[in-house]
Formats: sequence, C-alpha cells, structure tokens
Amino acid sequence: MAEDDKRLSRELIGKLVVSKTGKKFGVVGDLTFECKSGELIHLVLTNPTPYSTKLELEKDGEGNILIPYSAVQAVGDFLVIAEEEVV
Repeated sequence: MAEDDKRLSRELIGKLVVSKTGKKFGVVGDLTFECKSGELIHLVLTNPTPYSTKLELEKDGEGNILIPYSAVQAVGDFLVIAEEEVV
C-alpha cells in the first residue's frame, strides 16, 4: 500500500458515510478491527439517517449500525460506500 493510501483511524472518525449515489447513511463513530491482523472489519455509525435506519443493516450489541469496511470505495471529505455491498 502506498504511503498516501494510509489513513489514521482518527481521520475516519466523524466523517459522513454516503453511497456512490449520494445517499447519506450517518457518521463514523468508531471502527471495529481484528486484533491479530489489524484488519478493519466495520464502521460503526452514529447519528444514522432515516434512510439507513429503514434498511435491515447489521447492528452491534448496542444497536449501532455496522457498515462492512469492505464496502468503502473512497475516503476524502467523507467515506463513499458501495450500497450494494451493504444491503
């Protein structure tokens, strides 16, 4: 991975999550990862939008919506996800 492609987790927290078509899902509140490998598993959403709460998305034990990190397509001012990989 190129040095420019690396991001610190604190750079992801607080970013808006949107689909490729512009649908808003919520804000990244936390991340889950595999301790042994360091692989990112999920984005944990805070402030979910009405659109994302209507979908049957995976939730953690506290009821927070989980977005698979594998669905992330781009990171910039916000995180762009492939909605077809989430729903």
